[in-house]
Amino acid sequence: MTIKLKEGERLDELHRNGYQIIQNSQKFCFGMDAVLLSGFARVKAGERALDMGTGTGIIPILLRGKTEGCSFVGLEIQEESADMARRSVIYNHLEDSISIVTGDIKEAAALFGAASFDVVTCNPPYMTGNHGLVNPEQPKAIARHEILCTLEDVVRQAAKVLRPGGRFYLVHRPFRLAEILTLLVRYKLEPKRMRLVYPFVDKEPNMVLIEGLSGGRARITVEKPLIVYQEQGVYTDEIYDIYGY
Repeated sequence: MTIKLKEGERLDELHRNGYQIIQNSQKFCFGMDAVLLSGFARVKAGERALDMGTGTGIIPILLRGKTEGCSFVGLEIQEESADMARRSVIYNHLEDSISIVTGDIKEAAALFGAASFDVVTCNPPYMTGNHGLVNPEQPKAIARHEILCTLEDVVRQAAKVLRPGGRFYLVHRPFRLAEILTLLVRYKLEPKRMRLVYPFVDKEPNMVLIEGLSGGRARITVEKPLIVYQEQGVYTDEIYDIYGY
């Protein structure tokens, strides 16, 4: 269908089912972390998934294309981003399976009710006020720094909205791994799977993917490393597969 783009917006190809997404490069565009999270998360047939802090809706749209889930909800506090997400859903004819809600992650349980989802995903802000410079552009600052919510807010709300046995999927930075695992255990989202992402095979990891199980028992599987580049500018075969190239 024809859709009118606003000033500064563009349509980007997602290489999945012909889907495209509306973004504004002057604000905040999705990165590889969101794509990798969509490849790590598992949404089974008939399950309902919530993406907290969905931005322009990249994760619900990709999960709709990659999984057999029946319903996907994106929660986003910034109305401009939520508006782009809604228009992307309409553009891709996904209104029957994806809905975008404007709201605060800290109010997720109040908005949706307890135990209302089988899966929760989140690509949260990675930095606290002590980590790096805060971007002067508000949308980018909110996406990167814990300005409007903290990691504990995310984990607390995920624990509330997940049904018993539900799964929480998170992408974050390895330097906060101890804090992440501590919070997951505290809120009874037992860490079950973890995968470290390395830019090159001989470099330190710069991302971590984690699955937590609501009410699960203590046992975690550390999966084989995910290497992004086989050489400068050339993705590994697994990255090409995740992207759908």
